[in-house]
Amino acid sequence: MKIAFIGLGIMGSRMATNLLKNNVKITVYNRSQAPVQKLVELGATAGESIEKTVKDANIIFSMLSTPEVVQSVFLDDHKAIDYIQKGAIWVDCSTVNPSFTAQMAKEAAKRNVHFVDAPVAGTKPHAENAELVFFVGAKKAQLEIIEPYLAMMGKKTMQVGEVGKGSSFKMLVNLLLAQSMVIFSESILLGEKMGLDKQFLLDMLPNLVVAAPFTKFKAKMIESDDYEVQFPLEWMYKDLQLATTTAYEHQHPLFLASLTKDLYAKAIQEGLSRSDFAAIHQSLEGMQS
Repeated sequence: MKIAFIGLGIMGSRMATNLLKNNVKITVYNRSQAPVQKLVELGATAGESIEKTVKDANIIFSMLSTPEVVQSVFLDDHKAIDYIQKGAIWVDCSTVNPSFTAQMAKEAAKRNVHFVDAPVAGTKPHAENAELVFFVGAKKAQLEIIEPYLAMMGKKTMQVGEVGKGSSFKMLVNLLLAQSMVIFSESILLGEKMGLDKQFLLDMLPNLVVAAPFTKFKAKMIESDDYEVQFPLEWMYKDLQLATTTAYEHQHPLFLASLTKDLYAKAIQEGLSRSDFAAIHQSLEGMQS
């Protein structure tokens, strides 16, 4: 199998690295060259262009930041999809909205390319340690081909259903994640106002059965006031925007998610876009000072 990997950001670079650790020969492409060179040092081949990168590949993995970037790379500007060989599998691991996934699947089918949506649960450490969970929307035949490679990059592959269902499920996961972080932060801040010790709250609240498990890790960020990025706050805002857009398409109200989206937008205005999304705590704290 000839494998191509497009998009070498926080997640993609680490996913590609784990393929290389398993002796998979891959050709990589990224807009900026620094992550490409790091992977070349590990044994990857640098794609001269997006077109040449995908042309001979049997499987193309993409891990890009937004639907707009996926659209630009594969359809509008570079038109990479026109260079993918017939019968190849394009696995998009980007977090995008389900209607966009449906559009990409349709465009791929026109060119006899198999499309799979396989967004991931996890942040930088999970990508680094091959502990991602893949939410896959695919036909059985394509899943059987790509599953060994997913296993090299993650600890679990969940076939959620047909194409599009992976993106749908990932949207729900991030909806919970974004809102849970706000709820956790508000609880900490109110506790402090009532005179409870901040350290006590950070130690105890994440261990309660009512708390989201991930808050244990985010509590450490709040404690140290260090929001080194694992999942950028700006991408969480993007995911909330995708969720509200999808809700609009289905004429379904999202009362709390819409408010949460505005809170993340405010944090971006405060210069926290490239901090971890846990920095929403810093934004909320500032509102109460």
